[in-house]
Amino acid sequence: MRCVRAIVAGTVAALASPASVATDDAALLKEAQEIFQPLKDMSASGAGAMKDQITLGRLLFFDPRFTVDGNVSCATCHLPALYGADGLSKSIGVQQRPHPRNAPTVLNSGVNIIVHWRGDRESLEDQAIKALGSPITNGQPDIGAVLDRLERIPGYAPLFRAAFPGDAAPLNAGNVANAISAYERSLVTPAPFDIYLAGNVDALSPSARSGLETFIKIGYPTDLYVFRVPSLRNVAMTAPYFHDGSVATLREAVSVMARVQLGLKLSEDEVNDITSFLESLTGKLPSEFATAPVLPPAAVISARH
Repeated sequence: MRCVRAIVAGTVAALASPASVATDDAALLKEAQEIFQPLKDMSASGAGAMKDQITLGRLLFFDPRFTVDGNVSCATCHLPALYGADGLSKSIGVQQRPHPRNAPTVLNSGVNIIVHWRGDRESLEDQAIKALGSPITNGQPDIGAVLDRLERIPGYAPLFRAAFPGDAAPLNAGNVANAISAYERSLVTPAPFDIYLAGNVDALSPSARSGLETFIKIGYPTDLYVFRVPSLRNVAMTAPYFHDGSVATLREAVSVMARVQLGLKLSEDEVNDITSFLESLTGKLPSEFATAPVLPPAAVISARH
């Protein structure tokens, strides 16, 4: 499995004067600013059709009624309470069908350069449209059955017209994917690390800064198997870890990555510091994700007529 920017043991001076500490902090901040970019809002949700697409996408994301049994939604595997993940080693889809891999968080997915564990999705829209046709994620015989379900919920028609005003028939599969993707791009979680990158050294604790320094001193281990590197954003909140969900805690994941990818055994202090740094990447849940919306009313009708 391709590793994240992995972990390597670093040497930190045990004693230092206040002036040298300040100098070291400034140098570390400068180096971090050269390597990392602060999180940016990808939603472009100011007004108009894009805002309406996000509103519609939020409803679709939480609505289970267009899946085969009407009881599984995007939010089933991407729970707000678990920071957009589901806490399972491998997710469970419709009709109790198991997914082959762990569900990554949906938060900040708009900034990912690779979509899906195997990188075999071209975009968030491509991911969403393929999920609509998935026997595990949706279970319907075809996408037409998905649209049939949505058409039977009267409240959706005006929402699609508002979100896609230029389309003669806006309630279509592409626009379902477009709306869900627009909503997902709005789910950004700025964190203390972003405040640090903006120049506030004290946004990170000394332990987190030490962990950042150790983290930066790593190399780029050779890829062994081609899996997408999960985002480290909110990683402290999205256990279990790795594509198979085989590791239960972040501390263990840090130790495993060091051992497996770099052949290193980290000290307890090094693991603690790196974990503190990773915890500084936890941001506040977006309000439009933290609570589920009230959905347009309609009962699930399983058969097409």
